[in-house]
Amino acid sequence: MHVIVATDGSKQSLAAAKQLKAFADPTKITEISVVAVIRPLASVAFADDLSEGRIDGSFRDAAQGAVDAIAAVYDEWGPKVNKRIRSGSAANEIIKAAKQYDAGLVVVAAGGRGLTDGVLVGSTAQRVQHYAPCPVLVVRPAPRKPRKR
Repeated sequence: MHVIVATDGSKQSLAAAKQLKAFADPTKITEISVVAVIRPLASVAFADDLSEGRIDGSFRDAAQGAVDAIAAVYDEWGPKVNKRIRSGSAANEIIKAAKQYDAGLVVVAAGGRGLTDGVLVGSTAQRVQHYAPCPVLVVRPAPRKPRKR
């Protein structure tokens, strides 16, 4: 089975990647494609919270850093890992990748970025879940602990 693991450069996408590894049988997975999507006309750069060093280069450099960090989760785990950077709408490109590679599963973080990460499933995750040609594992963020006053 081919698995698509999507990253937006957030720590939540790293948690989603680790969640797959926590329960999946690596002998049942033939390939993993780690996918990051760059929005070509975005006014905000691809945010990479995962790379070791600070990347001050292009959106592509930031996306590559995030893809490399997610791919490292699967080092020596078993399945072949592909690193892919696509351009366009995140949900559309993840869905296209799932179709193109005949994926058996898509792994995506819910609310990786934004104010509602603890409350709502992100719009990208919702669209992927609705339109993907295969099952989708949506990993929600851990609940935030209330602050003491």
